[in-house]
Amino acid sequence: MSFTFCPLEIPDVILIEPQVFEDTRGFFLEAYKFSEFAVHGIPDHFGQDNHSRSRQGVLRGLHYQKPPQAQSKLVRVVQGEIFDVAVDIRYGSPTYGNWVGVILSGENRKMLYLPCGFAHGFCVLSDTADVVYKASAEYAPEKEAGIIWHDPDLAIHWPVDNPDLSSKDTTYPRLQAIAPTFFYRHSGGKP
Repeated sequence: MSFTFCPLEIPDVILIEPQVFEDTRGFFLEAYKFSEFAVHGIPDHFGQDNHSRSRQGVLRGLHYQKPPQAQSKLVRVVQGEIFDVAVDIRYGSPTYGNWVGVILSGENRKMLYLPCGFAHGFCVLSDTADVVYKASAEYAPEKEAGIIWHDPDLAIHWPVDNPDLSSKDTTYPRLQAIAPTFFYRHSGGKP
């Protein structure tokens, strides 16, 4: 097996650790393998890869894309370190409005899988960070949406007090102000 899959406190969000082969020349790892991910409950076909570079203190999020262009994501850091957050926005979910956060870094090489129905955000802890992620649907600006990063109902424990935000990220509403977009299904919980 090339990966270890660990469901988090919100079980549909999965922390993935690849097997790393290191020697004096460097290292090798498989970053993604459809067959192995599918066996472990991640059957998504990823249609777009993204790469962002941000400096320390930048916070991006909390973003999601509405159906029918909803995106599941597989996030990893190739350089630097981030605090990565997933927020359950599936109406009717037992974990609706809850969040999980993990440290992803170029050093620990872990990945975070977020299914459709989760808002995503991260803040940069290192001088810079290169974040790459796969998305199950292509970017559709007309379906882009978000939740304000410091929504008091979510009470996310961001490790930054005054983040550097895009103007768009300062205008998003609180979770309670958005219309239900994703609905929890009890058979497996995937929207």
